[in-house]
Amino acid sequence: MIEVSSAQLNAWLVGLMLPLARVLGMISAAPLFSNGAVPVRIRLAVGVIAAMAILPALPPLPALDPGSGLGLAVFVQQILIGVVIGFVMRLVFAAVDVAGELIGLQMGLSFATFFDPQSGGQTGVLAEFMGLLASLLFLALNGHLLMIEVVVRSFDWLPIRPEPFAAIGWREAASTGAMLFASGLLLALPLVAALLITNIAMGVLTRAAPQINLFAVGFPITMSAGFVVLMLSLDAFAPVMTHFYEQGFEAIAVVVQALSSTP
Repeated sequence: MIEVSSAQLNAWLVGLMLPLARVLGMISAAPLFSNGAVPVRIRLAVGVIAAMAILPALPPLPALDPGSGLGLAVFVQQILIGVVIGFVMRLVFAAVDVAGELIGLQMGLSFATFFDPQSGGQTGVLAEFMGLLASLLFLALNGHLLMIEVVVRSFDWLPIRPEPFAAIGWREAASTGAMLFASGLLLALPLVAALLITNIAMGVLTRAAPQINLFAVGFPITMSAGFVVLMLSLDAFAPVMTHFYEQGFEAIAVVVQALSSTP
C-alpha cells in the first residue's frame, strides 16, 4: 500500500499551486488571453495545461507549507508577478488604442463608438479597428506563445521564494507605461500632422471664400483625407507594431528582473 506523508503532499501542492498561480495571473491580465469572449473554463484549462507543461523545466522550489501564512503570501506574490507580466504587454495595446482615439478625434469620428469586448466598454471605431489589426498581428507573430515562454523564463529571472519585491520594480513598470504611451503618440503623429495640414488648408480656404459652408464641406474632406492617409500608412503598421511588441517583451524582462530583491 502506498503511503503519502504530509510533507510529500505539501511539496506536490506547492510544486503545482505556485507555478499555476503565476500562469493564471498572466492569463487574467494579458491581451487576448483575458478577452471576455473567451470562456473562463477555457482560460483555466489553458493555464493548467501550461503550468503542467512547464513544471519539469522549473528550478527547485522552496519547502513551504501551502496552508501557512507564508505559503499564502507567496501564492499571492506569484499571482502579482503573472499580472505584472500580462499588464506590461497590455500597455502595448493600450498605446495603440490611444493612437486610434487621437486619429479618430482629428478625423471627427470620435462620436462613432462600438462595444469593445476586450475592455468591456465603448471604444472609438478607429481605435477598435487598429486594436483588431494589432491583435491579428500579435497572433500572426505567435505572440500568445511568446507570452507563455516569457512566463517560463520569469522563473529564472525571479524564482519562487519567500522574499518581498524590490520597490525599483514598480518604478520600472511605471516608466515602461510612460514609454509605451509616448510610442502610441508617435504612432498617431503622421496622421495627426496630415489632418492638421488639412484643417489649416480648410481654414485658409474659408478665409478666402467666406461663402463656403465649412461645416458642410470640411467634415467630408477631413474624413476622406484621414482615410487616405490611414490607407497609405497601413504598409508601415506591421513593422512598427513588431517593434512595439519587441519593446513590450524587453520591458517585461526588465520589470520582472527589477522586482527581484537581489542584485
